[in-house]
Amino acid sequence: MFRTADYGTLTYHGGALEVARQLAPGAPEPWIDLSTGINPHAYPLPDLGLEAWSRLPEGGALARLEAAAALRYNVAAGNVVAGPGSQALIQALSRILPHGAVGALAPTYGGFASAFAAAGAHVVEAKRLEDLEALDVAIVVNPNNPNGRVTSRAALLDLHARLARHAAALIVDEAFADFDGEGESLSPKLPTNGAVVLRSFGKAYGLAGLRLGFALASPDIVAPLRAALGPWPVSGPAIEIGTRALADSDWLEATRARLGGDTARLDALLLGAGWRILGGTRLFRLAAHADARAAFERLLNAGILARPFADVQDWLRFGIPGDENAWERLAKARSG
Repeated sequence: MFRTADYGTLTYHGGALEVARQLAPGAPEPWIDLSTGINPHAYPLPDLGLEAWSRLPEGGALARLEAAAALRYNVAAGNVVAGPGSQALIQALSRILPHGAVGALAPTYGGFASAFAAAGAHVVEAKRLEDLEALDVAIVVNPNNPNGRVTSRAALLDLHARLARHAAALIVDEAFADFDGEGESLSPKLPTNGAVVLRSFGKAYGLAGLRLGFALASPDIVAPLRAALGPWPVSGPAIEIGTRALADSDWLEATRARLGGDTARLDALLLGAGWRILGGTRLFRLAAHADARAAFERLLNAGILARPFADVQDWLRFGIPGDENAWERLAKARSG
């Protein structure tokens, strides 16, 4: 049986099903993981030739992947660096960017603070965009995780201009921008120095296990970032699947519309159970309830993992159920 004392155990990151099983060993299988914000409607996997698995990736294939990403994200091909997932890119950036004062617009994803602190930076928390201006590295997650806050492109460009006065860098994490807020993406107006935009292939295309992400970086960052990642940064299967998926605009538009219906359905379900919707994107909803701890426990013992927050204990973040069985189990658990 889950104990309320264990509430904070799962807050470090979504997707901790191994921990969830330890905390609620009697929960029914299969587990429904609503803790990650990964698209539950995965891109259909194509048939891959044996060479994708048996040979080291060729440089030309990686270049074609990055060219496809450049078209998808509306940036010059020379500004794209592919890597094995956004988190690996964050780790690499923490090693090559200045190790002075680093901060992110809070509340937000904690992976940046962990990476830069481990690299020796002094990590601070910023409550307002203007609080980032004096830092050596400023970070904005846009749309934000967990509340879906969108910062305008104009505000980001203004922040970058202020940072550039003292040779500081701006990182904009657009992991959730494929389905929300893309009109405010910084990539079409990517500055010529001191700027990085991160895009998550795995979240948008529902293939997080593929480990693929992109840094859209100004020229001064591209070369050291490539060097930090080393040779063969992306697997052969990831290159082939990513190249095809990024060019499939029909799938992206259809999925965006489908997720719009999903989020409306999830909002209605949560509101009907007495939750207050605080925000989110088409891939997750942030909700508040006075009895969020009890609700988290009830969900966990029903084999459903939501995303709790140790520092704000009346919040839960819910991803999108992937099929009718998951919807039915969630509806039963929220009222059970």
